[in-house]
Amino acid sequence: MKLKEFLEREGTEKNLAELILFLASRAPAIRRGFLVAGGKAKDGGKTKNVYGEEQQPLDKYADSVFVDGIKESRLARYVATEEQETIVEVKDPKAQFGVVIDPLDGSSLIDVNLCVGTIIGIYPGHVLAKGSTMVAAMYLLYGPLTSLTYTTGKGVHEFVLDETGEFVLRQRDLKIPEGKVFAPGALRKDWLSPHTKWICQLEEDGYKLRFSGCFVADVHQILHKGGVFSYPGIKGKEKGKLRLLYEANPMGKILHEAGGAISNGKTDILGIIPSAHDDVTPIYVGGKKEIALIEKCFREG
Repeated sequence: MKLKEFLEREGTEKNLAELILFLASRAPAIRRGFLVAGGKAKDGGKTKNVYGEEQQPLDKYADSVFVDGIKESRLARYVATEEQETIVEVKDPKAQFGVVIDPLDGSSLIDVNLCVGTIIGIYPGHVLAKGSTMVAAMYLLYGPLTSLTYTTGKGVHEFVLDETGEFVLRQRDLKIPEGKVFAPGALRKDWLSPHTKWICQLEEDGYKLRFSGCFVADVHQILHKGGVFSYPGIKGKEKGKLRLLYEANPMGKILHEAGGAISNGKTDILGIIPSAHDDVTPIYVGGKKEIALIEKCFREG
């Protein structure tokens, strides 16, 4: 079943379905960008983004594919991305949605030909709102297959791009299983003591370490195999590294709808009201059991 038909059968609101289909339609353009870049990802042209992080030319290309597309289509009023300095307001929008995007998550892996992804969250209005108010969240994973995983609050569903450029249903109503995979970010020497205690417990319980450096790829594996992803606050950067709007909230929404949970180590991230579009947060996302354990470790100190 194609994505459009699936959205219709699920009774997705017309404007929201149109926006989801439009965002999904950007995937082939992103893949073409990879082909054009070819083996040139290590060449010159790198810059810094608004967070001071190294920015690949494909980061800027992917950002333009989404932002320029939304401006032209006018399917949303607000657009905030990891590559933009401010929240973009679209002129004469057809709908009032706010869209947050990490256009190319894991772009530092491009030059070694590993999986990268796109993360998207859709709000009913302005994007500076609790993640729990999102009306939809989705991610694209560019690997051996190009897949799209999304939720509108009615289950989590996965689609795969076919040879005609259409997304077709691969699996509906995904639920995170019991599993023992963990993907821990940051350097061990910089971990805070509650986080270290938590990791030691996971290791004692036989969890296997799987960490690629692409948030989308790592969480996608957790969604299918169970376990937990973390990028904690660390010594000197207790507030964390990953972005609340572009990374934590959309992925948290998806895992929550799949029966999992997301936390900053102390509370549910989806209940946090962002103070600015560039807020960062510690992230723990995966099975409820693992999230309950990290919150217990932080309570005990």
